[in-house]
Amino acid sequence: MWTDFKRIVRTGFVHFIRNGIVSIAPILIMTVTLFVVGSLIFMNALLDTTLEQIQNRVDVNIYFNSAADDGDVLAIKNSLDALAEVASVEYVSREQARDDFRERHKDDYLALQALEELDENPFPAALNVRAKETSQYESIARFLESRNALSTGGEIIIDKINYYQNKTVIDRLTKVISGAEKLGFAVTAVMALISVVIVFNTILLTIYVSREEISVMNLVGATPRYIRGPFIVEGMLYGIIASIIVMIFFYPATNWLGAITEEFFGGANIFDYYIGNFGRILGIITGSGILLGTLSSVLAVAKYLHR
Repeated sequence: MWTDFKRIVRTGFVHFIRNGIVSIAPILIMTVTLFVVGSLIFMNALLDTTLEQIQNRVDVNIYFNSAADDGDVLAIKNSLDALAEVASVEYVSREQARDDFRERHKDDYLALQALEELDENPFPAALNVRAKETSQYESIARFLESRNALSTGGEIIIDKINYYQNKTVIDRLTKVISGAEKLGFAVTAVMALISVVIVFNTILLTIYVSREEISVMNLVGATPRYIRGPFIVEGMLYGIIASIIVMIFFYPATNWLGAITEEFFGGANIFDYYIGNFGRILGIITGSGILLGTLSSVLAVAKYLHR
């Protein structure tokens, strides 16, 4: 058993070396395919990080009108704190909102002067609500609307809830990411199909060159596994070599792009992701290469043996 395995592997290497320049085409196209697979991994990581960062910054802001006093606002805050969906509720008083405005515009003399000329504080009190999950913001907004928050005098005290503006941004970004992922998968599928076809034809050429050898093996009673084995090994070698080329290329490429992605995607460094997930990426790239090579070889051998 072990002897047969060693012979199959050795013969597969012999076929690979014998093909010489012919092996360049399947390796090249498979390298491009695996590069697309790897690029899809990095793209998904960057887009997911971007979406997560935006979601973490999103909250529901509840702005109150002048009819609301501190007691009314704190009563709504307490009711929100009691909801299982709510992670935190921050109360921003009118005075704090005014102080925050002054701090943000401390270098804008005209804005500060305009504020000082007003007789009353123009800023409303607000509650900044952060949910445990992004999907839970809608239920929080519905809770506030259904509660029809009123003051003791019967006046509506909530001026605006900005959930729906934020929801539009998240939904649009989610659609963009979903579309990019679908496009990436489509490109990968096309490249994988091209790889299978090219490796398939390369293996068929190898089989044709070795047709007399195969005929002799059939005459002496060689098992189908022993006949197929070397060609499957050859196909696997194409995938392994292509994956090695891709992984070597990704090191300088991600190292160069790391600072760019960190600045553009808000701290997501693609080189750090590559190093931190090297084993996973290597497994996916190598596994994909071996799978494509094996599938192509199995199909080619099956086509030849069933003539």
